[in-house]
Amino acid sequence: MKLLTHNFLTSSIIKGVKNGYPLGILPAKVEVKEVEFNPEFITRMLPKVDWMALQKAAKECGYGEGLPDALKDELMEDTDFLKKVHNALMEIEVIEGKLVCPESGREFPISNGIPNMLLNEDEV
Repeated sequence: MKLLTHNFLTSSIIKGVKNGYPLGILPAKVEVKEVEFNPEFITRMLPKVDWMALQKAAKECGYGEGLPDALKDELMEDTDFLKKVHNALMEIEVIEGKLVCPESGREFPISNGIPNMLLNEDEV
């Protein structure tokens, strides 16, 4: 699961959970897989990404170094910054682990890079 995918996942589908975002990551296996750098894609995606959730997820995976605390407009022209964001969004992949709902503590397994967000009947 790429951190780009993680940035859009929520557990608000669980009965009684209001927000369910951002999901915590308990990584068991993380890999960095090289993906061609596309600065245009990154600059178009950044406004859609929750920066604080991305920063938290990257840290949980052990790759948060170099990401600034705040996203500033002038950084959109900085190629080094865009490469760091590209690495966080596109190249860091959680292969095995768990996603954790911040409200309920419900864990969702990640296996072979795919998060299983299926719920039990009593959770819907």
